[in-house]
Amino acid sequence: MALINTTTTGVLGSTFYGDGSGNLTVQQNGVTLGVYGNIPAFSAYKSVLQTISNSTVTKITFESEEFDTNNNFASSSFTPTVAGYYQTNWLININSGSGSYEWVSYLRKNGTTYKTGLDAGSLQYGIGGSALVYLNGTTDYIEIWSFQGSGGNKDILAYQNGTWFQGILVKAA
Repeated sequence: MALINTTTTGVLGSTFYGDGSGNLTVQQNGVTLGVYGNIPAFSAYKSVLQTISNSTVTKITFESEEFDTNNNFASSSFTPTVAGYYQTNWLININSGSGSYEWVSYLRKNGTTYKTGLDAGSLQYGIGGSALVYLNGTTDYIEIWSFQGSGGNKDILAYQNGTWFQGILVKAA
């Protein structure tokens, strides 16, 4: 990893170069201020239909990737290798048919619900959410789960712009 140590006084106009061995990390007094280079980011989507049983919380899988800059996403979970704050976004489209029901989406961190989204509706709806979450860069991971209470099974639609999960590092820690 290339490192700029800002505790060393520089001169205006100074140019710093990385050593080409990886991301450039900027620190001040041992505290990481930023990571530049191949910043972890991913965009994944459903490409295979998935059924959610009535009154069951189900992990949503995302079989296809548009990109995964640091190879940290796998099928259903994102486990980054850089500690920091990650902006995450997700959308789930369900082929609901008719009637009213409860439908919830969850962002889970390490298996525990971190943020939720809720919609009660009918026909075809999309629910999702957005959250800023701290991940430690070693063991923390995030996943998307969903619950529906319609009285029957419902299919999550599988297409690139309909059911997706994304995340990007916005500030290293």
